[in-house]
Amino acid sequence: MTAPDETARLLQQLLLYALLPLWMLTGFADWLCHRVQRIERSAGLKESALHLLMIAELGVGISAALLLEVNAAVLVLLVLCAIAHELTMWLDLAYAASKRRIAVVEQWVHGLQQTLPWIGLAMLMVIHRDQVLALVGRGSVAADWSVRMKQPPLPAPMLIGLFAAAAIVVLVPFVQEALRGIRQRRQPR
Repeated sequence: MTAPDETARLLQQLLLYALLPLWMLTGFADWLCHRVQRIERSAGLKESALHLLMIAELGVGISAALLLEVNAAVLVLLVLCAIAHELTMWLDLAYAASKRRIAVVEQWVHGLQQTLPWIGLAMLMVIHRDQVLALVGRGSVAADWSVRMKQPPLPAPMLIGLFAAAAIVVLVPFVQEALRGIRQRRQPR
């Protein structure tokens, strides 16, 4: 970590206690929008599958940032996850817009969902700017490509709380959404 310890601590606290919870809440808000619109009857299972793919894309990146030492390898993984999420979001919105009306509230939620991954990535890049500089051939340290657990690890209760909250607030609702889409698809027309 090359950022001043005070700055790094502040950014880490903002990531863990503000950005991640807000991110989860925007996921839940998006699910609520879909539930109200009953997307299983319009865009159906295909849209739900895209939602699950976006959750997986960001889930890999967030898990890596929480569990692994953030270095050049993890930063590249995070950039790839953010790009994959962005591309999948474009596909999702193009598909959804062709099948249903996307309400203003849902568009606002999507705006947050689109920017929060990049904000989180930017914050991590400030905290670990020595590795960012190494990735672009600048700075005084070499890029660290090792994959290793975070030392010291984040406290276990915090990790359990974050993963449980993500499962309850994001994963379970979107799995339920996909199940509604499967049931709708099986119904005779």
